[in-house]
Amino acid sequence: MSVIIKPVISEKANYLTDLRGSYSFLVNTKANKIEIKKAVEAAYGVKVADVNTMIYAPKVSSKYTKKGLQVGKTNKLKKAVIKLAEGEVIDIFAVN
Repeated sequence: MSVIIKPVISEKANYLTDLRGSYSFLVNTKANKIEIKKAVEAAYGVKVADVNTMIYAPKVSSKYTKKGLQVGKTNKLKKAVIKLAEGEVIDIFAVN
């Protein structure tokens, strides 16, 4: 099971990085905070101070077509906000 899916790169995530030193990641919905902490420490070589998680419910949309009502939904997402120890930095834009 891959815990970290990808980093979240948005205006709000960049603002939190500059303001608090927090980084946002999309993670596996079945991963817990301990697994997320270990995965970030192993992948980026930093010390994690705190992990906050949020689960986003799937969004359902529907529209009427010639064939009737078509219903679709997005996937469930889990986002983790990682606060690093004092002086630690992750370079998300580094090319590996």
